[in-house]
This record gives sequence, structure tokens and C-alpha cells, in this order.
Amino acid sequence: MPRTSRQRRPTVGLLSPHPLVLEELQHLLGGTRFHLRARRLFLGLPPQTRRLAIPAADFYVVDAQGLRTATEALVAGLAERFPAARVLVVGEHLDEAFVFPLLRLGAKGLLSYAELRQRLRRALEVVAAGGFWVPRTLLSRFVDSMLLGLRGRRSMAAAAGLSAREQQVLDALLENLSNKEIAGKLHLSERTVKFHVSNLLSKFGVQRRADLILACLQAGAAAR
Repeated sequence: MPRTSRQRRPTVGLLSPHPLVLEELQHLLGGTRFHLRARRLFLGLPPQTRRLAIPAADFYVVDAQGLRTATEALVAGLAERFPAARVLVVGEHLDEAFVFPLLRLGAKGLLSYAELRQRLRRALEVVAAGGFWVPRTLLSRFVDSMLLGLRGRRSMAAAAGLSAREQQVLDALLENLSNKEIAGKLHLSERTVKFHVSNLLSKFGVQRRADLILACLQAGAAAR
């Protein structure tokens, strides 16, 4: 019988300036399906942060210790050098000043230090599966703030593989319309709108409307 090749384990880059944090991240993710690559980074002022020696990985867990601008530069640098990688950021406080810039830069997950032990594994699995791990209230406020600038405009994301009707529903979602409002605008039943929204969630690999909108907003930002 032919020998079957072993499936490659997805790689997670653990990036932190603190050795104890790296040790804790390795401990929390030990025994998972991921291959871990820890790297101690001394984050400085941009643009030096973008030139750091960072191991290639499928996913990254970034410890946001130190300057907020340095963390933002690091996330931007990861998106630039490894555009297919998905980034999960951990930090002390998850407030709008910390979260919103990172979401604009393409971060897929945000987790506080207090949540690491209970939720890091689950958060990483969700991000690895194509979803988002962002506190619901912060995600809603971020989406609302971004949609203010998009009202009346077409989708920022070129959504491949969508039918004409799905694109219309997606554009309406990006206008922050409810299912009832979309049904009235497109002359459909609410049940049909729900069907199309469900298909869009499936095609984008997310579970919530806010995640779908965020995925389109980030795709549009990356395409600019």
C-alpha cells in the first residue's frame, strides 16, 4: 500500500517581549494541534517594529505589552509580510482606543490577559477556523462607527462567488439595515432575506452578522 503523507500541523507564532508571557502562552497551547514557534520581540518605535525578524506562521498570538503604537505597527507588519496569516492580540485592557485600530489593521481576535487561561485555546480555534473573537459590545460599536462612513455606498469588499441577489443583500447589510428593512428595499420576504443572510454567513465562514460586516470592512481596507 502507498505510504500516506502526514498532514502538516498549522503553525502559531507566539510573539511577546516578555519571556514569562511566552512561557505561559506555550503552556496554555501545549498539547493542541498547533505547532508553536515562540519569539521574544523587543518592540520599539515604528517603523523599526516592522523590520523585526519574525518566524513565518499560519496564525499569530501577539502580546500587546509596551507602546500601543508599536503593537499596531507589528500587526500592520504581519498583515503586510504574511497576508494570509490571522492575528489574535492579547492585552491588559480591551477598550476602544486599543481595539479599534487593531481591527482596522486586520486583527481577527482580541483577548484580555484575565481571559487567557479559560479562553485562549477556544479563541485560537475560532480564529483558525476563519471566525472572529472580539467582545460583542466592542465589535458592535466598531461596526457602527465604520458603517457611518459607508452609508449609501457599495460594499468595500469584492465578494467573490456571490450571486447578484446575495451581493444586493450584502450591500444592504453594509448600510446597517435590518432584515425587515432589507426585505422592503429589495421587495423580498423576510424569510428570503434570512435565507440569503444565512448563505452569506456560511460563504464568509462566520457565525454573526457583525462578523460578516467586519470581514467585509477588513477586506475592503486591505484592498485600498
